[in-house]
Amino acid sequence: MKIVFSFAICLFTFAAAAQSPAPKPPTTLKGVLLEQLRTTHNSQDWFASGNTAIHGLTAEQAKWTDGKGNHSVGQLTYHLVFWDKRALMDFKGEKTAQFNGNNDETFNNFTPKQWNDLVKQFDQVMTDWEKAVEAADDATIAKNASLIAHVGTHNAYHIGQIVFVRKEQGSWDPSKGVK
Repeated sequence: MKIVFSFAICLFTFAAAAQSPAPKPPTTLKGVLLEQLRTTHNSQDWFASGNTAIHGLTAEQAKWTDGKGNHSVGQLTYHLVFWDKRALMDFKGEKTAQFNGNNDETFNNFTPKQWNDLVKQFDQVMTDWEKAVEAADDATIAKNASLIAHVGTHNAYHIGQIVFVRKEQGSWDPSKGVK
């Protein structure tokens, strides 16, 4: 009797799952790029979003390094904000500030005093990216698709590093999506 009952529950569960519509993947280039930006911003998906990865850290935790020459969460976030803002300005056709090309500066200019503001800046630049892509016409999206895709890929790469640093530090909550 237990086997029949268990089988009936499995069938019911399967039927209910089959009836609930799965979210449809985006079907346009703009939709795919927006999905990529959102998942590296604040939408949970296959990996932790940027907001999730940096949420809840103190300035002291954000400056922590492993002592092996690897970047801190603060340095990685500073780097993301620097490049995301710059790429957004390029996308919008705005003039960017002079940059000497030394990528180390995009990590090493972080100070713990900036941390709370930097968290807000990351959220804002990602929100601004999403709004800009939403408002852009198809021709602008097609012309800038590689740039937008690289922003998402670059963010995902460094968000993975942020989660790794937090795991090493002992400040990562595995219930946030990465065990």
